Order: sequence, then structure tokens, then C-alpha cells
Amino acid sequence: MYDAPSFFDLTDYPYTEVFSDTGYAWQALALLKEFVDDRVEAPSALQSLENGVPLSEPLVLHEGTSIPARECDIFYGDTVKGGLEVYCRGEFLPGASVVMAGVTLMGRKITIGMGVLIESGALVKAPAIIGDQTEIRQGAYLRGYCLVGKRCVVGHSTEVKHSIFLNDAKAGHFAYLGDSILGGDANLGAGTKMANLRFIKGEVKVRTPEGILNTGLRKFGAILGDRVQTGCNSVTSPGTLLGRGSLLMPNTTAPSGFHPPGSVIR
Repeated sequence: MYDAPSFFDLTDYPYTEVFSDTGYAWQALALLKEFVDDRVEAPSALQSLENGVPLSEPLVLHEGTSIPARECDIFYGDTVKGGLEVYCRGEFLPGASVVMAGVTLMGRKITIGMGVLIESGALVKAPAIIGDQTEIRQGAYLRGYCLVGKRCVVGHSTEVKHSIFLNDAKAGHFAYLGDSILGGDANLGAGTKMANLRFIKGEVKVRTPEGILNTGLRKFGAILGDRVQTGCNSVTSPGTLLGRGSLLMPNTTAPSGFHPPGSVIR
């Protein structure tokens, strides 16, 4: 009942294997480091960049090469809808990604998919995998071991640490995600925080109708199923599980434990 298919439709997710050896969905977090380390690449297009130094000029990434953006015409349409278009000397570059000036990449093992936009002021710490047509907005902070699916948004002043985004998940504004999983089409209201560490030392436990389950994780934020929405300035307590289509209302703290699909937490 608490396995990954209970929360997510994994049909089109490119990293389904992160859930393949799990019974409970949260066990993917225990496997995340090994999974990312085994699959992340150090693109040759990024090897010439200074490690940890903000880019002095924007770059276009296309088919394993980097091109100075000044040589290209870039049309900044809706990234998650495939609207980012790049032309170089009049030739359309399908799947080209853009890393804007002022982005800081710390470490080499950062995989950037096709049609990705990383805006000025974002900091991405290796290792990280960023899926196709994802937008990393100005001031975002990816703190390492971030696995981000297709058509996702990591928004302005959003901090993500050791977390998983399924396709179309969006954390658009001022959010914090620690040791958490966002389901497909999940959307976080501005200021949503996912607490991942208990005040009292010990592993995070989850309350369920069948009893209390020990996750075996000292740090565990929340799992939001597909199409879950949170209101502005909402908070999830460590070990919160929100079933598909649930709503967490604005200025509300979700208590730890399992909340069935379609729940409305006020």
C-alpha cells in the first residue's frame, strides 16, 4: 500500500529504476546516492569550465558540445512546454540547453538533459541529474544528489537537497525540499517547506492505519503523490505521506503520517 505505484504513475518516468528494489516508496531515498552516482555523467561540454566559479557568459549545450550563446539566437519560450529554441548561424539546434551567465556549477558530475534552461544565479552542486525541458530558475540551490525528471521547475530561491522530482513536478517559489519525493504534476505553493529532521534524535517513523512504521531514515521529509498541491507557506512534518490528489491548504502544517488520496488538510 505504501509502495511507489501507490503514489506515482511511473510509466514515462526516465529513472524508474530508483524505485525498483523498494518495498516502501521512501526506501528510494536510501538508494538515491548509489543510483545517482552510477548514472550521472560528467559532460565533456562542461569540462573546460572553472569549477565553482560563476559563468562569465551564457552557454548553449548541444550534442555534447558547448557554444558561446553570443553566437546564437535564443528564444526563451515556455521551457517545460518545449518553448526554448536555439538557432546557431541560422540553423535550428533541436534539444539545445541554455546555461545563463552567473550560474555556478560545483563539481563535474552534473547531467543536463535536452531543452533545459538554467537561469542566472542558480547554484548546482554535483552530483545531480536534470531531466529534459526542466527549468532551474534564478537563485535556485541544488545541494547535491538531486534527481529531477522531465518538464520540472526548481524555482526562485528554492533549495533542494537529496530529493527526487517525478515528471512535471514544480517547486516554483521559495520552497525547501530535504530528503523528499515530489510526484508527477505535484505543485508547491510559494514558501512550502518540507522538514526532514526530528527535534528528537532517532529515525523518522510514519503513522499509518496499520500502525507505526520505522522508515530506517534519520532524515526524511515528505512524499507527495501525483497531483498533490500545497498552499503558500505550508509545512510538512518529517515523515509526511500525502496520497494522490491531496491538498495541503495555505499556512497549514501537515502532521507526519499517511494521508490517503484526496485528503484535504486544513
